[in-house]
Amino acid sequence: MLGECLLICCILGGNSVWTYENMALNKTVWQQDTFLNFTAARAVDGRKDSLSIFGSDCVLSRYTYTAEWRVDLQAVVSIHHIFIQYATNNLPWDKNNSHTSRFLGFSVYISNTTNKADGILCFRDTKYTRATIPNPINITCPHYGRYVIYYNNRTHLPYPVGYSKDTGNNLCEVEVYGCTSPGLYGENCSVACPQKCLNGRCHIVEGTCLGCVDGYSGPTCSKECTISGFYGENCSTACPEHCLDGVCDAVNGTCYGCLDGYSGPTCSEGCTISGYYGENCSTPCPENCLDGLCDTVNGSCYACIDGYSGPTCHRGCMSPGFYGENCSIPCPQNCLDSRCHIVEGTCFGCVDGYIGDKCIENKGCKFQGQYGVNCSTPCPVNCLEGRCHIVDGTCFDCVNGYKGPTCGGICKFQNKNKSKYGSLIR
Repeated sequence: MLGECLLICCILGGNSVWTYENMALNKTVWQQDTFLNFTAARAVDGRKDSLSIFGSDCVLSRYTYTAEWRVDLQAVVSIHHIFIQYATNNLPWDKNNSHTSRFLGFSVYISNTTNKADGILCFRDTKYTRATIPNPINITCPHYGRYVIYYNNRTHLPYPVGYSKDTGNNLCEVEVYGCTSPGLYGENCSVACPQKCLNGRCHIVEGTCLGCVDGYSGPTCSKECTISGFYGENCSTACPEHCLDGVCDAVNGTCYGCLDGYSGPTCSEGCTISGYYGENCSTPCPENCLDGLCDTVNGSCYACIDGYSGPTCHRGCMSPGFYGENCSIPCPQNCLDSRCHIVEGTCFGCVDGYIGDKCIENKGCKFQGQYGVNCSTPCPVNCLEGRCHIVDGTCFDCVNGYKGPTCGGICKFQNKNKSKYGSLIR
C-alpha cells in the first residue's frame, strides 16, 4: 500500500507538502542475538498489524546487556527522519507496559559503515520515563548515510529509575524516510542540490550545502573564496605557511610563489637544486661562493673562494697582506711590502735577498755575486771573490787596493796588512 512506502508530512505547519520514500522497506538487515526465528527482517517488512513480540510482525533478540539492530540502505542516501514502532504486546502504552523499561535509553545512529562509532548520533534518550517515552517515535535526522543503527545497553550501573536490568530489540517496524538520490532535495526530492555542494549533497529540506567544494563558501557554496590566505572546503584552510605573501590557489592550495629558500607546489620543500636560493629557488648563488653553495633564503655564501670576502663574497681581500679563503691567510713573510695575489698567494716581489713565487724557495740568493730585490743586482765589482751581503750589498772584503763598505774607495798606501776594506799602502 502507498502508506507502507511513502510518508506525507507538512513542514512547520505551512502549506508545502513534502513526500519522502521509506528507503528501509525490505532492505538487508542484521541484529545481535536473534531469538529463535524472530529475525531482524521483520522490522522492515512493512507489517505492524500485531505489536506482540510473539506475533509475526516484530523482531525479538535475547535479553542481555546490549542490543543492536541495523538496516543497510544499499547506498549513501539523504535521510530526513526515522520512524520506530516498538513492541507493546497489544497493550496500552503507559508506565505499566513492561516493554517501556527496555525501550528507555535507546540510541539511533547513521553511518556509512556497519560500525556506529564511524557515524553520527541522531538521538539518544536521556530524559524519558516509563510514563513519557513515546511509541511510535519519529526522529528527525537530516543526514547522509548508508546504515541506520538502533542501539541500547545496560552496561553502566546504576541504571536510571524505570530502566530494566537487560534490554533487547523488541522492534516491530523501522522506517527510514528520505531521498534515494543523494543530490536531490525538496518537494518530491525533485530539486537538484546547488552545483558547488561537496559531493553534490545538501540539506534535504532547505537545500543548503552540507559542505562546499574547494574554493567556495556560503550556505549554497555560491561564493568563491574572497579571504586572502585561505582555500579549500568553505575557504577554511590557511594557505601553506611558506607561500609568497601568504596567497595560494583557492581550490587546491598550491602557492603562486614561494618565500625565499622554499620550492614545490605548496612551498614545503627547501631548495633541492644545489647552488640556488631565493624565491622558488630560482636565483644562482653568488659566483664567488665556495663550491657554489649559499644560504637558500638570503643567498649569503657559506664560505668564499680564495681571494674574496664578505657575505656574498663580492669583495676582493680588503686587508693588505692576506689572501685565500675569506682572505684569512697571511701573505708569505718575505713578500715585498707584504703584498701578494689575493687568490694564489704569490708575491708581487720579494724583500731583498729572497726569490721565488712566494719568496721562500731559496733563502739567500741562488747565484753567488748577487743581492737585493729578487737577487737581481750584482755585488759591487771590487768585493773580494764577488761576494756581498744579499740584502744591502756590502762587501764582506775588498780586493787589494780598495776599501769602503762596497769597496769603492782606493787605498793611497800599500800595506801587507789587510783590513776589511782592502790593503793600505804607506
